[in-house]
Amino acid sequence: MTPEQLTELCARGFDGVVGLRYLEVSGDEVRAEWTVTPQLHQPAGIMHGGVLCSVVESVASIGGSAWFGARGHVVGTNNNTDFLRATRSGTLTAHGHPIHRGRTQQLWQVDMTDENGRLVAQGKVRLANVENTAHLGQ
Repeated sequence: MTPEQLTELCARGFDGVVGLRYLEVSGDEVRAEWTVTPQLHQPAGIMHGGVLCSVVESVASIGGSAWFGARGHVVGTNNNTDFLRATRSGTLTAHGHPIHRGRTQQLWQVDMTDENGRLVAQGKVRLANVENTAHLGQ
């Protein structure tokens, strides 16, 4: 799938609420961006930290899925995101890359920067590689 097709597909879900746009997608690297709007703010007028956690989860999962391919699906089992700089507006970019890829799990890191290249947040997501997905959600 092209980044544009992936953006359109994911826009039907939570990524669409955030406005996440995929720029580059492979099993080795994912880049995406979104615009911080007041709809993504928490009461203090800065972007809600949950948006950053969600972007980390989305970017890592897309990359992990691209790498795992037709063998099955990946599901997040842990998400740890550090918030480093508050953001009120502008466009943020997420860059994800794998730290570890194994038979049963993957670990991805996602760095999020502002328009000036400053690190806004950094997260890591552990993904489980699931070959038989029929039992998930049961």
